Amino acid sequence: MNKKCKVGVFGVGHLGSIHARLLNDIDHADLIGVFDLDDEKSSHLADELGIKAFQNAADLLPELDAAVIAASTKAHHELALKAISSGVHLFIEKPLADTPEKAREIQKLCAEANLKLGVGHIERFNRAVRAIEGFDVNPRFIEAHRLAAFTIRGADVAVIHDLMIHDLDLILHWVKSPVKRLDASGVAVISDAPDIANARIAFENGCVANVTASRISKHKMRKMRLFQGDAYLSLDFVDGKTEVYRLAEPGETGVPALELGQIEKGSQPKKILYQIPTAPEANALQMELELFLSAVIEDRPVPVSGEDGVKALELAQEILSQIENQ
Repeated sequence: MNKKCKVGVFGVGHLGSIHARLLNDIDHADLIGVFDLDDEKSSHLADELGIKAFQNAADLLPELDAAVIAASTKAHHELALKAISSGVHLFIEKPLADTPEKAREIQKLCAEANLKLGVGHIERFNRAVRAIEGFDVNPRFIEAHRLAAFTIRGADVAVIHDLMIHDLDLILHWVKSPVKRLDASGVAVISDAPDIANARIAFENGCVANVTASRISKHKMRKMRLFQGDAYLSLDFVDGKTEVYRLAEPGETGVPALELGQIEKGSQPKKILYQIPTAPEANALQMELELFLSAVIEDRPVPVSGEDGVKALELAQEILSQIENQ
């Protein structure tokens, strides 16, 4: 790819600085500069990368084809509107905004201006998820657990928007059905918003998802199990590993798998296969940035759309609202 996309990073805290460093090494990215309300922070990073630190977002935007917004969630909407006014494509870290209404406005304005809008739901690029891209994923029941130790970073939003939203995005991506019923509970332990939450989500197609998230945990866990008519899939996002237990197709041969057993049902025995599908090693954050920039350059759909980001945020907000109103 010969053409480069001129890009800038807005917000260079922990995650934003990682974005900037990765962009500086991506062949089809031309990192123009960075902006942060903390001038010292942006200047230090700019010196490290050999780029320019801007003291005003409005001065950086006219130089760009695309903007990466990794500032605090509450700043997403204001920065996004400035970028849209400047005709700049957008990649915004999750959650897309601090309210579904603001997220929907960003999505609507980008669509009207024919601007790309990508959302940073990084688990879409996790090796465990990429390993099952060729599978027919049609879950009937989902169990998800996402546990982490408490950090100040991310504590500006509830654990639902900080951690659980990763799983909500994946679930919506696979289930593709409207929510029929929602039951949620949660508690605030350290911060002012829920730090532990659980949601049971029933979809109109019959699928049920039980989702738990906590940022008050000694041990990190990011696991999801999917149960469907012909298979059981276990995903470990920390290790990037997927295990699949499935029924073999009649006469199926040449599949690299371990045969666990055979069910005598009717005239045709059914074989249960165990597989560990794999995907190439990759930096998930770098991959999502590369694919977003390629979509801008080649004018094709982004991997995780603004609509995806809005739907995940709407469900997260519904869960939080139910907890707050208990």
